[in-house]
Order: sequence, then structure tokens, then C-alpha cells
Amino acid sequence: MCGITGIFDTRGRREIDRAVLTRMNESQHHRGPDEGGLHVEPGVGLGHRRLSIIDLSTGQQPLYNEDQSVCVVFNGEIYNYQELIPGLQALGHVFHTRSDTEVIVHAWEAWGEDCVQRFRGMFAFALWDRNRETLFLARDRLAVKPLYYAMLPDGLFLFGSELKSLLAHGGLARDIDPLAVEEYFALGYVAEPRTIFRQARKLPPAHLLSVRRGRPVGEPKAYWDVRFSLDQALPLEDACAQLNDRLRESIRLRMISEVPLGAFLSGGVDSSAVVALMAGLSGEPVNTCSIAFDDPAFNEATFAQQVADRYRTNHHCELVASDDFDLIDTLARLYDEPYADSSAIPTYRVCQLARKHVTVALSGDGGDETFGGYRRYRMHLMEERLRSALPQNVRRRLFGLLGRIYPKADWAPRVFRAKTTFEGMARTSVEAYFHSVSILRGPMRAQLFSDRFRRELSGYSAEEVFRAHAGRADTDDPLALIQYLDLKTYLVGDINTKVDRASMAHSLEVREPLMDHELVEWMATLPGSLKVRGQEGKFLLKKAMENCLPQDILYRPKMGFAVPLARWFRGPLRERVREAVLGPRLAATGWFNQDYLRHLVDAHQSGASDYSSPLWTVLMFEAFLRNVLDAPTDPAAIAGQVQGRR
Repeated sequence: MCGITGIFDTRGRREIDRAVLTRMNESQHHRGPDEGGLHVEPGVGLGHRRLSIIDLSTGQQPLYNEDQSVCVVFNGEIYNYQELIPGLQALGHVFHTRSDTEVIVHAWEAWGEDCVQRFRGMFAFALWDRNRETLFLARDRLAVKPLYYAMLPDGLFLFGSELKSLLAHGGLARDIDPLAVEEYFALGYVAEPRTIFRQARKLPPAHLLSVRRGRPVGEPKAYWDVRFSLDQALPLEDACAQLNDRLRESIRLRMISEVPLGAFLSGGVDSSAVVALMAGLSGEPVNTCSIAFDDPAFNEATFAQQVADRYRTNHHCELVASDDFDLIDTLARLYDEPYADSSAIPTYRVCQLARKHVTVALSGDGGDETFGGYRRYRMHLMEERLRSALPQNVRRRLFGLLGRIYPKADWAPRVFRAKTTFEGMARTSVEAYFHSVSILRGPMRAQLFSDRFRRELSGYSAEEVFRAHAGRADTDDPLALIQYLDLKTYLVGDINTKVDRASMAHSLEVREPLMDHELVEWMATLPGSLKVRGQEGKFLLKKAMENCLPQDILYRPKMGFAVPLARWFRGPLRERVREAVLGPRLAATGWFNQDYLRHLVDAHQSGASDYSSPLWTVLMFEAFLRNVLDAPTDPAAIAGQVQGRR
């Protein structure tokens, strides 16, 4: 795993300032502490920080073709690179290394932009072709690896693995995009392709971008999408056998490494399945890593230990205090954008633990999206059955009226919260799912934002992100639609972002076998009944693992990777949250309704309501303002910060 960055002059061949490029590159030193390299020529500068995993002796980057007319900087892994080499050699290409990086260079020469179709892996790379005067950028299908870019007014094009490398250039304006703020407070992250800054963008998953000298920078182009055909009606026994084979292949590919390798083991179904299959593929005991919480409500360590004992892994477990909240400012600096998933705290800690023992760790991320595991999927399907009983126009009038007049009763058991049910029945499927995953739902955001800020939004709602993806989903199946939405939004913006930054902060490479694109494609051909059956999510995965894992691992209630926010904000963080939410930094923006912010704090701390998630979202936004937006902008200060982080 690595960090990449660069500068490209789209208008000519102006000299690239090596000191600026070095500063951009070193801002990502944590992503690749082993080696660093630059390529500089008139109008082009590429930078790379290396975490050595494969071909330790000769895999340095930037890496070139035979005559050095093509140069690449690459972050990630091409898992099928060994399969591609013979075909490229047959076309006359000569390899000088044993690295997957060199495959990218020769694949570009052989197939041009279509080279990405041949790659199986997680990747973000930038390739300079001098003969074509083209800078080519690409990102993997499920956006495991990040890639940011910006077009500056002076014609310079910047890119990097993290926003901090673009900020380190010094020319990126720190103007906040109000639409990004709306998305953040709805979703807890800024959705692709937007970033928190107006000038910068994320390259979306499964997209490529060709930037040619002397031409305007166009829009990114999609090269892949998942299609939920649901047309493969397999008997359960056959589906289990095929899934086992596909999982083993995906895991086997991700066990290729020249450095110590292991796995996260939470005790949940996904990570336990990965460890079980790794054990069958390894001649040595698997290295596994878990964290335990001192609060039993959040602790799954006994289940992880059960799996570790069964497969005799080299298991490492560390206790994390339930009051481990001293990472707030660290996380704000790490993520560069506002980011509100509080499970980033335990994720940071388990990556910190894993790096003490391994350099590469396999995870179970992506299992919920691929196999249908979220509880919200089952709730959505139940609501969809009710919604399908009446036409949309009738539902919107009838249940919209009932939702408006029925009293709100958050304090009551769920069965008596009819207002929420009525409101849900009035919505379309996409509206309802967006509402269910929002941290601050529409009415809350309307109260949170000031009149001035709502005018800046000009009617924009983050719901438009979901509508746009739904328009490309090519399915009317209710489960397939929301799986597709999660693959395009939550998996990319939340899960993959969280794991990439937390792991790279500790120079740890994390690989996700449950996100293998061929596995995702195959699962998309299977009917929903093999994913969610009754009240059981991940039905097929659990059935396929019954011979590998005990029943109480497979069929116990899902716990998740959470922290006790509600208790923190009424206890040890009581004053900190009050000072941050009601303090001068947020007020200075003019974007927030101070009376509503006070209501959130007072109602939560009095115990009248649980506003822990909205308050954490506000708290992390304030931390972003202090740690990123207000950070030094002059080159000397940025250089000093970079040296300090090293």
C-alpha cells in the first residue's frame, strides 16, 4: 500500500517545483514509510511513497516502461498480475521487476484505457505517457483505494491519495462547498465525487480520467458497474459450494505477500469466515488481531477467541478502554474532510494493534453489502411490502397527512411510533431508504442550518445522491436496489474511507476479499431469497459456513463495532461537547441555528432524547474546522507540519 501524488501542467511545459512536489509527497509519508520517489520533467511531476509488500528489492516507484516514455505511480494491489505477465510477454513486453506495478505500465501500452478491465484488485494509479502527452488516472471498481484531484485556475492539475497532499501544494483554495456540508450532515461523509472543498473532487469508483496537454479536463468515465440480474436460480447446496469456492479463490489471491500477513478477527460472521478459510489455505497458523472493550455491551472478544481457538491462530487481543475518546482531533486531521462514523475509533485501534505483528491484514469489510447483512435491509423489505399494497399517489396523500397530524413519540416502544411509520409509507423506496440511513434527517437538517445557509443550498438535498445512483441501478427489486445504493455510497464514502485512513495511519495494508469484484458480480446474479430470508440476513454465507463456524458465531445477534457515545456526552465528554457545539468556531461560520444546537445538547444531556449521533456529527465538523480548515496555508508552515508528522 502506498501514497501517490502529482502535478500536471495542462497548458504547457512549465517547470515543476521539486520542493512543492516533495512537500506534497511527504505529507503522505505515513502511507509509505519504506521509500519515496519522484519523477520530474517539463510540465509533469509524479510522487510516490512506498509501503513494500511485493517485490521488495526491485518494486520501487515511479516505475517505467523499457524506453521510459511511460511512467506510473500506483497505490494498491493487482492480485491477478501473475496471470497477466505471460500474455504481455507474448506481445513483446520485457519485464525488469517481479512487481504488479510493472504490469500496469505494459498493460497500458498493450490495451490503453481498457487495461483497467483486465485488473483484479484494489488500486488507484496515475500514469504519464509522454508520447501521447496524456496523464491517465484510474480507481478500482469498489473504491477501496482513494484518489483526489483538482484543477487550479492557473491550469495546473493536482492529484493525490489524500486531500492533504493537494492542500500541501498551497494553491488549492479552501473554500467549502455548501452542498458537501449538506451531504455530510445527512450521511456522515461527503459522497463521491464531491469533496468538502469546491475545487477538489474524488475520482468515483470504477472510473478513469484522461487529462491531455492542451485540452480541457473532461469528466471521469465509468468502466464498470454491477448489474443485479437475479437470474441464477441455484439449489441451496450448489450455491453454498460455489460460494465456498469463490471465497477461497478471493482469499488465496489476497494472501500473496512477501511480508508478515494476518487478519482482523472481530468475532462476527464476516471476519470469522475469512479467518476460517485462511486457516485452510495456510500451512502456518494465521495471525489474528482483535480488540476487546471493557464495556460488555460493546465487547465481542469472547467470540473472536472462540474462532481463534478453533483454528489455532496466533491471536493478539488488546483491551481498549470504553472511554477511549482522545482521538477526536487526530481523526479530524487524518480524514481531511468531516467524517462522522464513530467506529473510526476502534478501527484506528485495531489497525494500531495489527501493525505490531503484521504488515498486511485481511478484513471482513463489504460482507453486509455483498451478502445482505444489514438489519436495515430487513426493515426496508418489510416496509416495501406495505408500500406495494397501495399506489404511490394514494400513499403520499393518505400517509403524508397521517404523518403530519400524528404526535411524535420517540420515547415510546417502536411499535407505537406510528408517526415514523406513516411518514415512511408516504415516501418512495429511494426516499425511504435515504431517510433510514440519514444521521440528521431532513426535518433535523432544516432546523440545524441557518436561514443564510439554506439559501446557499438553493434547495439542494443530499437525497439527490441516492436518486442519481438509483437511476443507474437497472433494477426494481427492493433488496437489490438498496444493495446497489450502499455499494455506491455507504461502502465507498464510509467503510472504505474509514479503513483506508485508519490503516494507512499505521502503515498497514488492509485487503478485503469480500469486496472482490468477481464475487460481487456473482452474488448479484442470485435471487434476494439467498441473501435475506425472513429475519435472517446473509443467509447464503451463513449456510455456506455452517461446517466451518459454530452456530453461536453464525446466528447470534449482530453487535457492530460501536462506541458508547450517548454515555460519553452525558459523562466524561459532557463539557467538551458543550464547548465545541455551542462554541465560537461553529458560530463564526454563520451556517448553524444556535438555538437548535443548544436544544440538541440540552435535550441529550438531560436524558430527554438520545442525540448522540447528531452531536458526534457536529463535534467532528467542528474538529475539522479547527484542525484542517484553520491549519496553516503558507508553504513553510505546511513543510513544518509534514516534518512533525514524520
